[in-house]
Amino acid sequence: MRSVRHFGNTSFLPQNRERVEGGKGKDNFRTVTQEILSSAGITLNGDRPWDLQIRDERFYRRVLNEGSLGLGESYMDGWWECEELDVFFAKLVPTDPEVKLKKNVRLLLHTLGAAMFNPGRKSHAFQIGERHYDKGNRLFRNMLDKRMVYSCGYWKDAHNLDEAQEAKLELICRKLGLKAGDRILDIGCGWGSLAKYAAEKYNVDVVGITVSKEQLSLGQELCRGLPVELRLQDYRDVDERFDHIVSVGMFEHVGYRNYRTYMEKAHNCLKNGGLFLLHCIGSDVSHVAGDLWMDKYIFPNSLIPSLKQITASLEGLFTVENLHNFGFYYDATLMAWFENFNSSWDKLKAFYDERFYRMWKYYLLSSAGTFRCRWQQVWQFVLSKKGVPGGYGPIC
Repeated sequence: MRSVRHFGNTSFLPQNRERVEGGKGKDNFRTVTQEILSSAGITLNGDRPWDLQIRDERFYRRVLNEGSLGLGESYMDGWWECEELDVFFAKLVPTDPEVKLKKNVRLLLHTLGAAMFNPGRKSHAFQIGERHYDKGNRLFRNMLDKRMVYSCGYWKDAHNLDEAQEAKLELICRKLGLKAGDRILDIGCGWGSLAKYAAEKYNVDVVGITVSKEQLSLGQELCRGLPVELRLQDYRDVDERFDHIVSVGMFEHVGYRNYRTYMEKAHNCLKNGGLFLLHCIGSDVSHVAGDLWMDKYIFPNSLIPSLKQITASLEGLFTVENLHNFGFYYDATLMAWFENFNSSWDKLKAFYDERFYRMWKYYLLSSAGTFRCRWQQVWQFVLSKKGVPGGYGPIC
């Protein structure tokens, strides 16, 4: 799974600032917080599983002043509880608290910094690997499916996570029309799950690139004996030609200022007549900076692209042959990941502390809520350089 939009860079402060600051301290902070949550059908200290249970009265001031960052950090600190975090976010997000962030100084500085300093620049390329994917293969082996696929499963005919992820791998291979002897580039190959599947099932050669040393080490072990070469390499350093290219859940780490560079690199590496399958989380609204909490704790330097941003980066390079949205399936995928993570905690807690548990739980369940209410999407593009002669038929 790569970067998620989370719950829309939410901040609850701006339109209520004068009322809170002119009121009677914590009672006013609590009142304003309850008013905001009421529009989502959420009650402070209520008796429903999606209601918040406040354990520390400092929560109100913190969340009103710090928005999404304060909400997430206060949960990590144990200041509030919620029996069903996924439901809480599925209810909160459609009320669009994002509209209240326009005067939030912290967020404005974050957005300005992203626009000015390009978090996705080459010198930062390996930070996401070091800070997220290198958290330990033990964590991901206990959380993911047996093939270790860290992106949205395809649940159309699946009954469990293993089936959903294998169905997604098969769907990708069929969309690309793989045939024996093809040479494939996998940009953001993870632990080599797709490379291994394609090599075994379709007799193709695969070059996979990742920016995570932990992924590379385990991926090379899992793909041993197959025509698969996995590398620790930034996409900008690839200078070879391939029959087809695939990228699953990596584009979210590119950054909007680098979208065109990314597409030009893919175009240069793709042989004429080949196909490029791009799979990524998508946003219905264009942004230039990601969520503050997600950026700090989960996916540094990441951004969820919009259709407008993606298609602008394609102009003059690729023809869109097929666009498939199955973002609703990410809800089931994330809930399955959380079930695996939660049930494995007794084996993991010797290596991670309680605050990490709360952080990771918050990440998985808040993300599930955003997909459940369709706030975020998952898109698969099939792209060609000059159009497929006779057209590209639907494969779903």
